[in-house]
Amino acid sequence: MSDFANHDAYIAAAPDALRPLLVELRKSLAAALPDAEELIAYDMPGFGFGKTIIAGYAAFSKQCGLYLSPGAIAGHADEIAAAGLKASKTGVTFSPKKPLPPKLATSLAHASRRELGV
Repeated sequence: MSDFANHDAYIAAAPDALRPLLVELRKSLAAALPDAEELIAYDMPGFGFGKTIIAGYAAFSKQCGLYLSPGAIAGHADEIAAAGLKASKTGVTFSPKKPLPPKLATSLAHASRRELGV
């Protein structure tokens, strides 16, 4: 059971400095995945179909993360590095000082969806 009823509740509970980043990311993901459901999974907001999460996001104390399929991250490693962002196998972290460009968020969401086949 999640502590958050929906994306609005999650964003409202995030640190003040990170809320604008989350609002922008949500907008980018919703535009990139217009037929996907907004869902809460693993206590994070995301977009997907049923139990398949295409893209999820989270706020921490000083940064945010976007979580996708491994192939989406690997396929965009150069763009992620060019934006000055750090990536793990399944996520990209960003902050108010180094925000995630909306175009990159869109490209990552599309790649994650292709890899997951939904």
